[in-house]
Amino acid sequence: MCSSDLRGYGEMGVAGNIEQPANVSVAAWEWGSYLGDGALEKGVDVCVSSWQRVAPNTVPALAKAGGNYLSSALVTLEARRLGFAEGLALNTAGFVSEGAGENLFLVHNGKLYTPPLASSILGGLTRDSVTKLAQSAGLEVIEQNIPRELLYIADELFMTGTAAEITPVRSVDNVTIGEGKRGPITERLQKLFFGLFDGTTADRFGWLEPIVDMKGARLERPKAV
Repeated sequence: MCSSDLRGYGEMGVAGNIEQPANVSVAAWEWGSYLGDGALEKGVDVCVSSWQRVAPNTVPALAKAGGNYLSSALVTLEARRLGFAEGLALNTAGFVSEGAGENLFLVHNGKLYTPPLASSILGGLTRDSVTKLAQSAGLEVIEQNIPRELLYIADELFMTGTAAEITPVRSVDNVTIGEGKRGPITERLQKLFFGLFDGTTADRFGWLEPIVDMKGARLERPKAV
């Protein structure tokens, strides 16, 4: 499901009429694995793109705005042209930013590393959820600038996003990451994440909303074990 806010009617121009209310549209469709069948288990091959993320004080990278996805399109198109499933972008300082449509986590010596918000990333909801789940499982999560070369020596690498969910990365620029497959920490976090949907992970954060039927009766969710 996808929702969008549009500023519609009013005068013609770049800014439009700021006094006009925003219009909201919601679209829903069936969507398979975003990065291909088997990606959640087998992982994907990615490359570092020649396109950089937007610089600070240009456009607000923290906004989930349609215009920001022009950058994502360029990154993905280049990656696909080169035979990769997805592309990763650096920021203007040369540090790792994020994937074309995903945030990035790196496992090194048992700790999780992820780029900070200041690295021109979108502060994704799935990124935040994975961070909290990891911390609740006793994993240390560190937000810091990540140099490109750290990608190549990571023990595990995975991307997160609404569509990508938690997708392992098995290689970057044809350099194998870890054992070239989903690592144990990535798999553990996947089980915790997807367990929220089937009841095998307890909702300790109050993220889930009850669903009621047409008569107002609450539909029971499977019990966590």
